[in-house]
Amino acid sequence: MLQRDYTTSQLDVLEAEAIHIMREVAAEFERPCLLFSGGKDSIVMLRIAEKAFWPAPIPFPLMHVDTGHNFSEVIEFRDRRAAELGARLVVASVQDSIDAGRVVEETGRRASRNRLQTTTLLDAIEDNEFDAVFGGARRDEEKARAKERVFSFRDDFGQWDPKNQRPELWNLYNAKIRKGEHIRVFPLSNWTELDIWDYIRREGIEIPSIYYAHTRKVFERDGMLLADSEFVTRDEDEQLVEMTVRYRTVGDITCTGAVQSAAATVEEIIEEIAATRITERGATRADDRASEASMEDRKRMGYF
Repeated sequence: MLQRDYTTSQLDVLEAEAIHIMREVAAEFERPCLLFSGGKDSIVMLRIAEKAFWPAPIPFPLMHVDTGHNFSEVIEFRDRRAAELGARLVVASVQDSIDAGRVVEETGRRASRNRLQTTTLLDAIEDNEFDAVFGGARRDEEKARAKERVFSFRDDFGQWDPKNQRPELWNLYNAKIRKGEHIRVFPLSNWTELDIWDYIRREGIEIPSIYYAHTRKVFERDGMLLADSEFVTRDEDEQLVEMTVRYRTVGDITCTGAVQSAAATVEEIIEEIAATRITERGATRADDRASEASMEDRKRMGYF
């Protein structure tokens, strides 16, 4: 007699959960949007959205908070992917916030626009009247993220207060908010970095070239390899060297570090990730090398 295997893989379970969350948001909220930077987590989130509503188009816009100091390969990918899907792309510009006097640009050797994104994001949410915002954060990234629910309530100042988190029993989510408040939604909460790469392999998803090993001029700062860029000021003792590197995560070029790697395929990246004991944020993001309490303070301010 023919035996049928009805077991469900881990990726199938994670995908089904994320699809359920996206459909729940589309049904409960009036004006959701999906944060799409062109990074691997947001790319996977976009594929989930495609599957959740196929054959209809994705029923909400994409939004990117653009510091103006991004990797050109990622911006090119972002624009091309949005155009391929026929999706509306809202670009919230940190430079516009600086020009309008909403934020003051940092100066000095370690200047970065990364923290300035908070004001730009909250202004864009208010201007577009978004009431739910999909983010690609995962609980394995660091301890402060692990304390959040799938539906993360934000008050009318965009702030997160862990004491005001709502219970999430089974797959029931509380979407009740007042005007001016919004919910950050994290459909990839239960995924790990390895799950993300396994899913990229299974689905055959295209990703920006900087995730693969390539030759780049870099310099070392605080144990990290930062790219040579017009936006980064180097000291005299920070000498440029040419290395074979890749990026585990992408963000503002001023604070996103590369790792030495020869991994040129998804399979090789998976092998590399499976063997590492350092989180992607700890290894490659200067702004995330902070204490758990510091990260919680930044989340309360509204960006994370």
